[in-house]
Amino acid sequence: MSNKLAWLKSSYSDNVGGNCIEVATLPDVIHVRDSKLELRERGPRLTIPPQTWGRFIAELRASSLEHPL
Repeated sequence: MSNKLAWLKSSYSDNVGGNCIEVATLPDVIHVRDSKLELRERGPRLTIPPQTWGRFIAELRASSLEHPL
């Protein structure tokens, strides 16, 4: 089995190096990184428990965003 994470880029991302994030999910942890670091697998990232990530996404959806999720 491969140890590489499957990173998913935001659908709002462009391909010109904008300010976007990528997310890789595992059953016990969510990884979040700056999309500009995609070529450096070991670059800085946040690791978040799934429950915390779920609350974060729920708060984003409940807030008044310019581009709702």
